[in-house]
Amino acid sequence: MNNKVLIVYTGGTIGMVQDEKGALTPFPMEHIYDLVPELQKCSYKIDTCQMADIIDSSNMTPSFWVDLAEIIERHYDDYDGFVVLHGTDTMAYTASALSFMFKNLTKPIVLTGSQLPMGMLRSDGRENIICALEVASCQEAYIPEVCLFFENHLYRGNRSTKVSAENFDAFCSYNYPSLAKAGIRFSFKSHLFLPKPEKPLIVRKQFDRNIAVLKLFPGITQGVVDAVLHAEGLHGVVIETFGSGNAPTEAWFINAIEDAIGRGIIVLNVTQCKAGAVIMGQYEASCELSRIGVIGGSDITLEAAVTKMMYLLGTYPNNPDHVRECLQRSLRGEITTEKSPC
Repeated sequence: MNNKVLIVYTGGTIGMVQDEKGALTPFPMEHIYDLVPELQKCSYKIDTCQMADIIDSSNMTPSFWVDLAEIIERHYDDYDGFVVLHGTDTMAYTASALSFMFKNLTKPIVLTGSQLPMGMLRSDGRENIICALEVASCQEAYIPEVCLFFENHLYRGNRSTKVSAENFDAFCSYNYPSLAKAGIRFSFKSHLFLPKPEKPLIVRKQFDRNIAVLKLFPGITQGVVDAVLHAEGLHGVVIETFGSGNAPTEAWFINAIEDAIGRGIIVLNVTQCKAGAVIMGQYEASCELSRIGVIGGSDITLEAAVTKMMYLLGTYPNNPDHVRECLQRSLRGEITTEKSPC
């Protein structure tokens, strides 16, 4: 029996075509064979659906992730794979969020998009859709994880980040190799895939939005730091530090972070660098952070750090120790360390 793949359109450039006045409008996904006639040659069955409210991905929210996850969950037993068409601006956030939501995933969920609308002559959308569908339907290399396909490369979703607003190769995975590359043939690197679980699927849908990102820069003032750390209802902070996790050692800064931790706020340290990892205590500039209880984020991306923290705080709202433990472990292959049962 041929495989079945469901395409879910959330919004974004890839689903846009020009109307008679030249304005970009969403294309009805049920007519995708008209827009991409090459799909008629596929050996697998393709169904389509779209979100009730398609959005520009800049308007992405956790509630939208839940709606998207519920569509996939509802049709999980009916299809062999899923392709999510998504705007590029927050695609890496959505890919990361879905990876945490779907525990014990046994089927590929592949996100893709485009830099140019499908209705334009040079659009990269056609190739991205075709390749994403090939991945989602492939029986020879079944990938049990959330992935992101763009410009001939398949990345682990929670390892990917957008790096260009103009080039077709708009995404990269700096700290983990691509899972596959599309050339004349697909070259799958199955040794890099997450292991296929044997336990039943669990879809967790709780997110705590009461977090903040504090990006450090030379000359940052105490007022700015205090404003972030004293935001009403704050439960967690992701600090983007320098290099391998370094931050100012001035007393006012350390005291502000220590005070926040003392008030129950969980603080995660990630590097501003695209490649590399936080190594707490490697330099004096990070020793104080380690001493006061800041958690090292290893080589996690900012997108994965943000969504992971929201996911853990939402899933375990009354267990901060468990949240801290899970932030230091790999749940879905998002950091280079051992796996965790979270």
